[in-house]
Parts: sequence; C-alpha cells; structure tokens
Amino acid sequence: MPRRARRSSESGYYHVMLRGNGRQVIFEDDLDRREFLRELSETMAQSGVSIVAWCLMSNHVHLLLADEQGSLSTAVHHLATRYARHFNGRTGHVGSVFDGRFKSVPVESDVQLLAAVRYIHENPVRAGACAGLDYPWSSYREYVGVPELADVGLVLDLVGGREAFVRLSAEGRPSGYCFRTGARVPEEDAPQVACAAIYPLDVSELRTLEGPRRNRALLAMREAGLSVRQMERLTGIGRYAVEKGVLLARGE
Repeated sequence: MPRRARRSSESGYYHVMLRGNGRQVIFEDDLDRREFLRELSETMAQSGVSIVAWCLMSNHVHLLLADEQGSLSTAVHHLATRYARHFNGRTGHVGSVFDGRFKSVPVESDVQLLAAVRYIHENPVRAGACAGLDYPWSSYREYVGVPELADVGLVLDLVGGREAFVRLSAEGRPSGYCFRTGARVPEEDAPQVACAAIYPLDVSELRTLEGPRRNRALLAMREAGLSVRQMERLTGIGRYAVEKGVLLARGE
C-alpha cells in the first residue's frame, strides 16, 4: 500500500517528531543526548534547515524546524540514520532505532508557531519530569538564557522579548494546540487532543453546559479523532448523551 504524501507547509515551518521503534528508549544516558544534539546541529546546518525549538524525551524527540530550501525530509532522514548508527554501535542494539518515517505537522501561522513552541517545551512537564527551566534537554533554557542550537529571534520578537516568553510559557490554560498526524488518537494523547479541540473551554466544564454549546464541543472532540469511549472517560458524560449530542450538533 503506497504511503500517504507528507503534508507540505507554505510557511516552511514544521513540527517534527521522531519516536523510538516500539516506543523503545532512544537515549541511554547524557552521552547519547549530547551526540544526538551534535548530529542535529551538524545535519541541519548542512541542509540549510533552522532549528527553532527542540526537546529530547526518553523515547521520542520533538523539533520545530524552518525549512526554506525544501530539504526537510532528507535532513531528518540523515539525522535519524546518523544517530541510529551511533546508538546501535554503542549499545549493541540490532535493528531500527526509530519507528518508521518521522511524523511532521505544517505550522502555518504565528499563533500556531507560538503554541507549538510552548507544546514542545511542556513535554517534560506533561510527563511529570520537571518544570521547563529545570529540564536540561530542551531549548527552553536557550530562550531564557544563551542560545546555542535554536534560532530564538523570531519567537522572541513575536512575543515581545524574554520576559514575555516566560509569561507565555507559564500560562496555566491550554494552548489549543496538539501534535497530531493520524486519525486515531492514542490513549496517552487523548487529554491533550480534547483540550485542543474545545479550546478555550476546559474538558471539566462540559458536564455543566447545556444544549447546543455542549453539543458543539462534543462534536469538535469527535471530529478531532476521539472515540466515544475516550470522550465518556474524559468528560464524565454518559455514552448515550455523548452520541446524542454529536448527532444533534451535526443536525442529524
């Protein structure tokens, strides 16, 4: 079966994710992380791709990249290949390190760009690792300190400087953004997808809403790819009410 063509970005900006094959750990220690960052810096520089934001987690990587020359696929493929060679050689691992081809989402507006940067830096927070400033393996420290890998100028200009960036990053409310490339929503991503689908509403509010407003929110969650079972679990609204609300919002 032919693979679906990758969605292209008119702006040249992409949110990219590399995940370990079978969700395996891809960084055994800090030496691996430093090697990945070295390969990232060299590969993107050679390909003419700018690094806007990045975050390394135990079994996946988020990158926000600016690709003005149309070389994204080649650049990320080379990065994955070079790092896999290092990882397999150092650990004795045999086989694929990364899960198929990388995932990417086009970033087409300033609002989406800022939300994507915040989403990337919040990965350690959502995983319960630590606060953004305390996490050493993301570009957050570059935005509030000295840039090394990331080109921080555009984002800081958009928000009005470092202090404004810190305030934006510390906002408690959802950004309305979630990294999604497929129709099915994995269980671990369901809460974030739900928040993004009904932003600026909160999922906990839906049980208190009545009529068309609640139905529209339920429809938005369903169209975002959430199953009825996931919606029932996240909202506390019964299955029958969820199904009925979606049908009413569709005018059926």
